[in-house]
Amino acid sequence: MNVNAIGEFVGAFLILIGSIMSVISAFGLIRLPDVYTRSHAATKSSTLAVLLTLLGAFVYFWTTAHFISVRLLLGIVFVFLTAPVAGHLLVRSAYRSKVKLADISGTDDLREVLRKEEKEQ
Repeated sequence: MNVNAIGEFVGAFLILIGSIMSVISAFGLIRLPDVYTRSHAATKSSTLAVLLTLLGAFVYFWTTAHFISVRLLLGIVFVFLTAPVAGHLLVRSAYRSKVKLADISGTDDLREVLRKEEKEQ
């Protein structure tokens, strides 16, 4: 087994793991009870899925064609920086819009903090 075959295997394996993470993320979107937990599934696991897929494509092209794709590296950095921040902002706006938590949620730690902020204004 030469280096090119190992690189192809590693790239394909990373793409396969990214695909599995994407399916798990889709199940989380369907099965989880409220917007907050769904957003968690949509942002965290799908970010990991995209990162693994892009990394797999990068490794594949690097080992087979000896081509270092700057676009794939920039895609990895861009997704890694923006997707969690966008998910956080979406959940924050949902919370400030008073979207209810699921009934099975135990505590709401932000309620007291936001009440203090509302009273101060």
